Amino acid sequence: MDTASRTATTGEPTFRDATYADVEALVALIESAYRGDSSRTGWTTEADILEGRRTDPEGVRAVVEAPDSRLLVVEQDGRTIACCQLEHRGDAAYFGMFAVSPELQGAGLGKVIIAEAERTARAQWGVRQMQMTVISVREDLIAWYERRGYRRTGEMSPFPYGDERFGVPQRDDLQFELLVKPLGV
Repeated sequence: MDTASRTATTGEPTFRDATYADVEALVALIESAYRGDSSRTGWTTEADILEGRRTDPEGVRAVVEAPDSRLLVVEQDGRTIACCQLEHRGDAAYFGMFAVSPELQGAGLGKVIIAEAERTARAQWGVRQMQMTVISVREDLIAWYERRGYRRTGEMSPFPYGDERFGVPQRDDLQFELLVKPLGV
């Protein structure tokens, strides 16, 4: 059964592909999980290292429109509670734009979502690896991914300083590290 048609009983999360109608709710969700005071309710906040926006409607729409990309919406009891992006990149899938509502963080929902994302990427594209980039100073977040089977590669890419679409850095040592996980196909 594909992700878009998966259903669950009341109270369990359901997964579906995002549409244009979801854009505003997804921007609000992503912002609440990473930026500003509301993000401090959860543990994934970037509020101490970045100010400004994490995304915008144009960025979310671009992911919805991209031909080799899916933006999964996670709902529970009729409410959008999480999302993640999957992008097909040859033998790999890129995992990004992952956000869980701050008040639901720490209860195991993230594990369920990442497992579904891995299953979806294998089923849809037959990929052998999941990849993601994480800000390298986010040691707690990297450790969470390592507990899920991801490994640090040491491969770094620069943070886009000066491009406020990605936030306003509060420190000068930000960069992205590539994390990878082999997927059984």
